[in-house]
Amino acid sequence: MEHPLLDIDRIDQEPDLYLHNVGDVFAVFDEEIQDSGNISYGIQTEGERYFVKTAGYPDNPDPYLSHAERVSMLRNAVHLRQGCGYHTLPTLHQVVESPTGPLLVYEWVNGELVRTDAATREQPQSTFQRFRGLPSKEILDVLDQVYELHYQLARKGWIAVDFYDGCMIYDFNQQEFHVIDLDLYRDAPFVNEMGRMFGSTRFMAPEEFELGARIDERTNVFTMGRTAAVFLSDGTLDREPFRGSDAQYEVIRRACRDDRSERFDLMGEFYRAWGQARRE
Repeated sequence: MEHPLLDIDRIDQEPDLYLHNVGDVFAVFDEEIQDSGNISYGIQTEGERYFVKTAGYPDNPDPYLSHAERVSMLRNAVHLRQGCGYHTLPTLHQVVESPTGPLLVYEWVNGELVRTDAATREQPQSTFQRFRGLPSKEILDVLDQVYELHYQLARKGWIAVDFYDGCMIYDFNQQEFHVIDLDLYRDAPFVNEMGRMFGSTRFMAPEEFELGARIDERTNVFTMGRTAAVFLSDGTLDREPFRGSDAQYEVIRRACRDDRSERFDLMGEFYRAWGQARRE
């Protein structure tokens, strides 16, 4: 019997209608959850759960990106995922074409989105604070995975764009970590044509605010350093709140230099320095 998501590559209906017809849609991630214009679904069918991402409605005038641009970003995500099999990326089972663009059918991963909106971020019960409150070993294990993933992507020519805690899902019970929403990642290097690029200021390098600036692996190095500063410290680069070793602190401090020439030149250089610091 044909599986309604895994054994087809095209549908004639709009995604929302089709998904509601072939399974139990138990979650919808739309403009109430995020502002990209994409609409994603949690659906159970044939006894299994899946995460299905779409470009949303073509006539929605609110998102910053047009529907055509959102479709292009989804195809970009497919290209990236098909070229990188790192275990923190959810499995992409199928791409189904529809009248309004592709449906990306991913495995459903358990856990909670680490990102919390600014209004609740400082509340102790928020996912963000619960994650930051984990033992440093657990956070270091997550950082190791983030860094290895971006090292592997850099080797394939990909530069992270818009990586932040909204890309991180953590299962507190199983201590399992996944990275999602890499739609905006780009071939390296490229020129900042936006001025203020997409992303969270807590993770972004200075050149991501500068029109005409070069965006390359040094930019990713900065973002990786900021990830440790956000989760293993208090968001600053002060030594006292940093819950890692002196060697780890020095790697992160160098990664986050405002002057690009003072950072690690490549993700591989950063990754090896971090690995050495973890062993000391």
